[in-house]
Amino acid sequence: MSKQIQIIGGGLAGCEAAWQAAERGCAVELYEMKPTRFSPAHESEMLGELVCSNSLRSNAPDSAVGLLKEEMRRLNSLIMRVAEATAVPAGTALAVDRSRFAAQLTQTMAEHPRITVIRKEVNELPETSAPVILATGPLTSEAMTASLLQLTGTQHLAFYDAIAPIVAADSLNMAVIYRKSRWDDDTPGDYLNCPMSEAEYNAFIDLLGAAQTVPLKAFEEPKYFEGCLPIEVMCARGRDTLRFGPMKPVGLAHPQTGKEPHAVVQLRAENCDGTACNLVGFQTKLTYAEQKRVFRTIPGLEQAEFVRLGSIHRNTFICAPELLDNSLQMKKLPGLFLAGQLSGVEGYVESAAMGLLAGINAARLTSGQAMVPPPAGTALGALIHHLTASDPKHFQPSNVNFGLFPPLPQKMRKRNRGEYRAELALKLLEEWKGGW
Repeated sequence: MSKQIQIIGGGLAGCEAAWQAAERGCAVELYEMKPTRFSPAHESEMLGELVCSNSLRSNAPDSAVGLLKEEMRRLNSLIMRVAEATAVPAGTALAVDRSRFAAQLTQTMAEHPRITVIRKEVNELPETSAPVILATGPLTSEAMTASLLQLTGTQHLAFYDAIAPIVAADSLNMAVIYRKSRWDDDTPGDYLNCPMSEAEYNAFIDLLGAAQTVPLKAFEEPKYFEGCLPIEVMCARGRDTLRFGPMKPVGLAHPQTGKEPHAVVQLRAENCDGTACNLVGFQTKLTYAEQKRVFRTIPGLEQAEFVRLGSIHRNTFICAPELLDNSLQMKKLPGLFLAGQLSGVEGYVESAAMGLLAGINAARLTSGQAMVPPPAGTALGALIHHLTASDPKHFQPSNVNFGLFPPLPQKMRKRNRGEYRAELALKLLEEWKGGW
């Protein structure tokens, strides 16, 4: 087989797949439809554009997503390398300056001698004997989705992913807002906190509960991902739901008074300069006018200038347990790999991780090498197991979490479980690599 690979989609998964394949000697054609056409959520011409949060979540090595990051680093992940080079302060999380992040990814793709970036929309699966990686993302076009459905013969699934607003830092009322990371008493912290009294919280909940949302089209059925619920959907589940979710005050006592607020809205730096801040966990489908009216009642945001307002968009993914094997190839069409959120994972890091595995496997296929999935005890292997071994009737996309891993061999304290799993996973990963 020719050592040539076609990749459709220049997001995180597509760029990671291209890098992995090219670094293994393959000639890669990377197709990206921007700027000829933009999805409803994209604005920039650059590759790897982040359209939701700028956070890649926890960096803690004993967390599931922190472990996934470390596994990817050990497999020479481009996404991890660029993320760390463009990081902004975010406590124990890894967050990036999204403009610099996308610019560096775009430049890396353009300068790699074995990667050719082709700015062209691909509307159907190509007929070729060379491996193809489809990484068109959660907003795969109707034409490509139709082409994919002709192959699978199954109905695609969709859920709705909401985007959080961003505010200008110089429009914040710092006389009210204080800087502190949860449980961090020794340093100022990386998060800005808007404290609420019980009366302020109740007034906010009443206002949010009555606010107008963007109506769905007649043919749309909301299937929200539990890890990224719109704030108004959480609000509708109960008056105190937000206090136990994104507005949880635990560990955020005021550094001057020592008093813990009734509720807190946290802001995180959106860029390296700290000129813009993301409302953490405030993804929303409120109308633009209602977002400004409701969110400006949050203490410290009375005069907030909204750099970007929240929105909602459809995510598309396949029923992976029915359609994919453990190399991420389509069962009905070997040589066609799926990567990113389209494959059935959720989250930036998970999407890039599936791109990493698809790129490695496609490269190995061109060389006639075996494609052995990572062990289930690794974060990468746990995601593959979720995609291929879940019950197809109840399959839903998932972030990486320790619930996807094999059971522990023995009972142990909760605080020791993450460390144990991480140590075991990295050992298994090195053994797996050694068998290539």
